[in-house]
Amino acid sequence: MSFNPIILPLLAMVFLTFAVWIFLFALRIPEIKLKNIDPDDLKDREEAHKLLTVSAAASNNLKNLFEMPVLFYLAAMLAMLLLIQDALLVQLAWGFVILRAIHSIVHCSYNRVMHRFIVYFVSCLFLLLIWLRLAQYLFMN
Repeated sequence: MSFNPIILPLLAMVFLTFAVWIFLFALRIPEIKLKNIDPDDLKDREEAHKLLTVSAAASNNLKNLFEMPVLFYLAAMLAMLLLIQDALLVQLAWGFVILRAIHSIVHCSYNRVMHRFIVYFVSCLFLLLIWLRLAQYLFMN
């Protein structure tokens, strides 16, 4: 089996997701202790959001990492399954991952909505280009 370079941005996306998950709990557990919140009070997601204001942005970002990135994972897996080793596809994949990392940094830090939105929007364009490139490859070969 040969090495497909698209595995590297795929792994980077997985590690980004785990990094945000770790960051979330690094914020959330101390927040629960500091505010003396009974874990049973967190059963309802909406109620938890009201109580856990410090970690809310990281929580929202983690949820975001299971929205559009699902299409990225599918595209990367399809490229690997079909043995597509296309330099443009890999560059687009890295662009998507880098933009999602910037999105996570903005979301988990100063959380300026327009900055976050612009990076999100451009990352979605990269994802669309990935899928267009895959479609082009599939229909041309």
